[in-house]
Amino acid sequence: MNEFQVFGIIISVLLSVVAFFTKQLHSDFKRVEKDLAEVKTTTSLIKTEFKGINDLMNQKIEFLEKRLTHVETFIFKNMKDGN
Repeated sequence: MNEFQVFGIIISVLLSVVAFFTKQLHSDFKRVEKDLAEVKTTTSLIKTEFKGINDLMNQKIEFLEKRLTHVETFIFKNMKDGN
């Protein structure tokens, strides 16, 4: 074996290693892309669920504020009529 053959073998091995790691990197990027899509979907679901819960809480707060107003009105009316 002369030095050119050894040099060719070394370059071939190095290129094979580079190709292997490039393939691994590509598959990792595909996996990251898939995970990112899943995170986006999950985030969207959480956002929708949070909005629904927030709307329900606002409805309950409005209902309780109306009840409190009625109770206050009733109490003040009874205090006024009683005095």
